[in-house]
Amino acid sequence: MGETGKKRVRFIAVANQKGGVGKTTTAVNLSAGLAMLKQRVLLVDCDAQANATSGVGIVPGHDNINLYHVLAGDVSLEEAIMPTVQQNLYAVPAHQDLVGIDMEFAAKDERDIVLKALLKTLNGFDYVIMDCPPSLGLMTINALTAADSVLIPLQCEYYALEGLSQLVQTIRVVKNRLNPKLHIEGLLLTMYDHRTRLGYQVAREVRVHFRDLVYRTTVPRNIRLSESPSHGKPIFQYDPKSKGAESYLALSREFLNRNRRQS
Repeated sequence: MGETGKKRVRFIAVANQKGGVGKTTTAVNLSAGLAMLKQRVLLVDCDAQANATSGVGIVPGHDNINLYHVLAGDVSLEEAIMPTVQQNLYAVPAHQDLVGIDMEFAAKDERDIVLKALLKTLNGFDYVIMDCPPSLGLMTINALTAADSVLIPLQCEYYALEGLSQLVQTIRVVKNRLNPKLHIEGLLLTMYDHRTRLGYQVAREVRVHFRDLVYRTTVPRNIRLSESPSHGKPIFQYDPKSKGAESYLALSREFLNRNRRQS
C-alpha cells in the first residue's frame, strides 16, 4: 500500500520482436490463468494486429473504443476497458489504426511515456499485462517504459536466441533513459518438444545463459492452444484439460509465487 492506500498494480510487458514465438498466446493465457487464480487482471493489447483482443472474445473494429482512441486523447483509459469471456479478466482492445502511431507521434513531446502516463491512473487491478507488437517500435517502447518488468517468450528452435540480444539491449536502453526500475521478469520456453534433441539443446542453452530467469514451466506444442484464438477463448475456456491449459496454469502459479517472493 502507498500513502494513498491504493493497492500497487504490477505492470508486465510481454515482448519479443521475433514473430511466431507464442507472445500473444502467452499474454492471453497468462492473463486468463492469473484471473482464474483470483487476480484482477487488465490485458492491454498494444499490437495493431489485435490478436490478443480477439483472443479474449472481443471483436476488433471501429465500433469499439480501443487503445488508439485512448492514445489519441479522444477517450479516457477507463472508457476503453471491456469485460472478457474470463471472469476477473478485462481488456483494452487494439485496432489496426495503431499501425500509424509511430508516424503520428513522431513530433509529439514525451512520445515514449504516453502509455505510462495513462496507466499510472489505474486502480483496482492486481496485474496489467501488455501484449507488445513483434517489433521494437514506439508501442513496444511505450510498453517497456510503463512496465515494471518484461516477460520474454522464446520458441524452442534453432534461432531461438537470434534477436534476443537486440531485445535485451533495448531493455537496457529503456532502463537507463526512461524507466530505471525495468527488469526482466522471466523467459518462457514455448513450443517445447522434449522428445527432440534440438528442443532439449535449446532449452539447456537458454538455461545456461539466463539461469534463474528462465521459468521452470515450459509450454509444449499443442494443437488446442493453436485453435483457441479462432474461437475467441483463452485455453482455459476452450479446453481446460489440454496440455496447453495445464502448462499456462502452472506458469500462472509460478509467476505468482515469484512475485510474492519478490514482494
